[in-house]
Amino acid sequence: MWLFFAFLAVPLIEIALFIQVGGLIGLWPTLAIVILTAILGTALVRNQGRLAMNNLRNSFSRLEDPSEPLAHGAMILVSGALLLTPGFFTDAVGFALLAPPVRVAVFRWLKARVKVAKFEMGARPGAQPHHPHAPQRPASKDVIDGEFTEVPNDKQPNHPGSGWTRH
Repeated sequence: MWLFFAFLAVPLIEIALFIQVGGLIGLWPTLAIVILTAILGTALVRNQGRLAMNNLRNSFSRLEDPSEPLAHGAMILVSGALLLTPGFFTDAVGFALLAPPVRVAVFRWLKARVKVAKFEMGARPGAQPHHPHAPQRPASKDVIDGEFTEVPNDKQPNHPGSGWTRH
């Protein structure tokens, strides 16, 4: 039900703000502000998105919980959509979501309301990975575990070919 009110309220707020701002400064300056905020917002979203991707990669490489960098990336994506939507209210919310302290506050608010049942990523340092059918042996940094199948050199293709290559 709250989503219905949001879809109803946001356009009404935008229309009211367009009328008020347009009445104060005129049509062309109002349109110029809307276009400039879209251009500025695009540049800021690109920069913040790049930083969020680097933070996500770093959290994966350190085998840390990636939920915060993922949430920041999602909020930056929403921010970009809001900044490209014409309007003063959506621009204000979009610019607010680009500020890292606002994103941290929103993440903490969401984290307090979302219950994660289980999260597991990678193996803990010193722990053995659990493979039910794999033989148990001590882990070594010089050994790479894998499966392979030898293919004989005299294997012929299963199809007649396209005529573009010789077999």
